[in-house]
Amino acid sequence: MGAHMPTVGGLHNALTSGRDIGCTAVQLFTGNPRQWSVPALTDEAVAQFRQAHADTAMAFVVAHDSYLINLAAPDPKVMGASRRAMQDELVRADALGIPWVVTHMGAHLNTGEEAGLEALVGSIRRVLDETAALGSGIAMETTAGQGTGLGYLFEHLATVIEGAGGSARLGVCLDTCHIFAAGYDIRDADSFREMLDRFDATIGLDRLKLIHVNDAKKPLGSRVDRHEHLGKGEVGEEAFRLLVNEPRLAAIPLVLETPESETMHKVNLELLRGLQAA
Repeated sequence: MGAHMPTVGGLHNALTSGRDIGCTAVQLFTGNPRQWSVPALTDEAVAQFRQAHADTAMAFVVAHDSYLINLAAPDPKVMGASRRAMQDELVRADALGIPWVVTHMGAHLNTGEEAGLEALVGSIRRVLDETAALGSGIAMETTAGQGTGLGYLFEHLATVIEGAGGSARLGVCLDTCHIFAAGYDIRDADSFREMLDRFDATIGLDRLKLIHVNDAKKPLGSRVDRHEHLGKGEVGEEAFRLLVNEPRLAAIPLVLETPESETMHKVNLELLRGLQAA
């Protein structure tokens, strides 16, 4: 269990600050998430990160890609930049020994979901092909379906996995806030297990590489992505109790992306651990 941690002062600081609040899993940006051009990692930065990884004994580390990337973009220039940026994300992750890069599935920008998914499949195939020598893979994140965003249906992810030839370097990151906003109820035992059964039948639990653990500010099916502290939003505490005690998810890393990270990540992490102990 852990959280998305800041990298101020160096990527390695995400691991040490994560350890300091009790994380055994850390997510981080390996570059500025709001810029297309990210400098190549220096040998010193890689060495510091790998040393911090060893020193902290962090059980799971994952990267999150740039907010600018849209692998379903209809504009050729944006598409080209997105593909190059995604390849760079995988190169940096591989250098750092990070197994997965979480990515949003992109937006079709009013070209339609079918066209968007077709473009996304093409992008994923190309990026994976051009980084075939790397060990790091892509973990597609479930989305809330805000705007023209793809990935709010499990079927969208299944389509991309199949279209990409079922590559072992293609996984899934499930976000509790996003699936709730997309219409998957998880607030009681029956609905939670129904969601998980549907995920397994549509995608396969073997594809699930991590879970983003967030409550939601907006109601079920709102298609609005707004994270809230655990137990303080529309999802409610019971869903997270079910999550941390579900045997099928026992080996899946849990990563917080809740607000006010500097003060509240520790609080939310302790809440999760308490729910598991209970």
